[in-house]
Amino acid sequence: MDAWAKDQGVDGSMVTFLADTRCELTKALDMSLTHPGVMAVLGNLRCKRFALLVVDGTVEAVEVSEGPDDPTGGGDELLMKSCAENMMKHVK
Repeated sequence: MDAWAKDQGVDGSMVTFLADTRCELTKALDMSLTHPGVMAVLGNLRCKRFALLVVDGTVEAVEVSEGPDDPTGGGDELLMKSCAENMMKHVK
């Protein structure tokens, strides 16, 4: 995760990259990607594409990039929901 943060130019910033290798957080947040089409291709449990704004341990905003016909949020409009530009509207 450190290498990814460095590559993205956010190493040492307010952005924190986290790994969820056992999907514990994914399950706790109910963000499991369960669409049968995706699961048939990927096989194992995956996480939905989402972003959280957490301030002092409190979730203040959640944005999930998904749609009925696109559970992975691949469409431009769907994908933008969890991107930084959209999340900034929640920052006070």
